[in-house]
Amino acid sequence: MAKILTITNQKGGVGKTTTCVNLAASLAATKKRVLMIDLDPQGNATMGSGVDKHELEYSAYEVLTDQCEVTQAVLTGLPVGYDVIGSNGDLTAAEVELLQLARREFRMKKALLNIADQYDFILIDNPPSLNLLTVNALAASSGVIIPMQCEYYALEGISALIGTIDKINKRLNPELRIEGILRTMFDPRMSLTKDVSNHLVEYFGDKVYRTVIPRNVRLAEAPSHGLPALLYDKNSRGSVAYLALAGELIRKTNKASTEASVPEQTEHQQATQQD
Repeated sequence: MAKILTITNQKGGVGKTTTCVNLAASLAATKKRVLMIDLDPQGNATMGSGVDKHELEYSAYEVLTDQCEVTQAVLTGLPVGYDVIGSNGDLTAAEVELLQLARREFRMKKALLNIADQYDFILIDNPPSLNLLTVNALAASSGVIIPMQCEYYALEGISALIGTIDKINKRLNPELRIEGILRTMFDPRMSLTKDVSNHLVEYFGDKVYRTVIPRNVRLAEAPSHGLPALLYDKNSRGSVAYLALAGELIRKTNKASTEASVPEQTEHQQATQQD
């Protein structure tokens, strides 16, 4: 069963889409089966994956509004190495239409039940706002990756986001957790960056990824070519950083799976001893 992760931050311009696209490509490069879902009506993650958002036959909009099966919207065999459910401006209408539908917060979760066993990771990109699209992503996910710049305004924003995640956890999705906080556009030469970074580590501990994403020209250039940075320039600092992030995510996932299986093994051993 896939590990479903939402990449979100209510603050714009922090690298959500860059992270979603490049983490998907990096996980795929490690031979993981990956699906990337674009839930932002701007469709930037779609275009950044080499898919023309204007040519989509089926998109996330049709999936959320039950106008197609989720399998019809999945684009496979792409050069980027991962599958895509794309989006475009049609998704704006979904925000209004979902208001009229039953169990509107769980539309994406219901759709993903049919394909989750086909992937190791499903990554969901979101608009920089808390609306029904983002709520659908959070209700469908087990974890949240929060990209953020190391600046003081970002610290204020993250506290609001954590409050939102807590509410979703209590009301809609008790499995939802913060998977990790990712420091993006990181410039170690700036004292402010280091100060905020230290505050994050002090407060959130191991929830802060050890990997940091540097400011990197190649990361900024790659979307205009419809490619993740890994395929645009695999040796760039940005590409190397996202490969490191993928490795860190995989190790954390494997460790969590191992720890979760220990109680079951212990119970089995106890039963065997009693017999």
